[in-house]
Amino acid sequence: MKDMTKTTPIPDLAPLRAEIDRIDEAMHRLLMERGEIIDRLVEVKRLQGGEGGSAFRPAREAAMMRRLVDRPGGLLPLDTVESIWRVIISTFTYVQAPYAVHADLSVGEAPMRDSARFHFGFTTPFVSHIGPRAVVEAVAASSGDLGLLPAVALPGGDPWWSALEGAQAPKIIARLPFVERSDHPAALPVFVVSHPIADAAVTEIEVWSVHASHWVPQAAAAFAGKGELLAAAVDGRPEAAVLLMSIPAGGRDAGLDALVQAGARIAAIHFVGGHAAPYRLGSDGAARS
Repeated sequence: MKDMTKTTPIPDLAPLRAEIDRIDEAMHRLLMERGEIIDRLVEVKRLQGGEGGSAFRPAREAAMMRRLVDRPGGLLPLDTVESIWRVIISTFTYVQAPYAVHADLSVGEAPMRDSARFHFGFTTPFVSHIGPRAVVEAVAASSGDLGLLPAVALPGGDPWWSALEGAQAPKIIARLPFVERSDHPAALPVFVVSHPIADAAVTEIEVWSVHASHWVPQAAAAFAGKGELLAAAVDGRPEAAVLLMSIPAGGRDAGLDALVQAGARIAAIHFVGGHAAPYRLGSDGAARS
């Protein structure tokens, strides 16, 4: 009787591993090539007299991250792809012009450190502070450092953003995480501040420091849906408040009108920065700007 059993050949893994080695080597060579271009970029900047201020380029980075999210997926989770890209961008930025990241640990060391390491890697020095104003002061005293400040209400309600009001004071240039999702590994909302960088800034979302001589809780409810609002009481004046208003470009007046109509009285307003509109991913993975 004829044996009908067929022996399935065992695949040889060596060629597949050789392909992986080839790809790894190609990625390394591309990173080295990127480094060579950075060297040329630094030299061109030197010949042009330099740009000054922070080497962080939020407008360019936002465009790069949007392209990254919009590309077809693959086996790698978005967390991994985003983190790798962030480390590449931040490290090569550090190579161009060394900088440190100053972080306020008022909301906890672990979430702030996670945010810093996810977005800026381990090469960029991490400097911790207790209190947002200490971060602003450190950035102001530096030649091009960045500061990470919680984009949430802090215990005690310190209106730290009033330290950003002067023309030469540091300004908000980004909000992280840029790609927002419910399961983000570094989900703490933070603002990035640096010396003013008008040539590289992106203000899809404008951020304003608003001084209210009279504040009522219902004003925050009236503002809902127009943007984001942080409020802090003024010491010794419980009826007054200093607000941090984040609102889409061109919507400032409408936002102020909503506050006034609800009973708030506005005494002063100062521009304190701007950032790209975040990419928000739903549970289906679709992007929602």
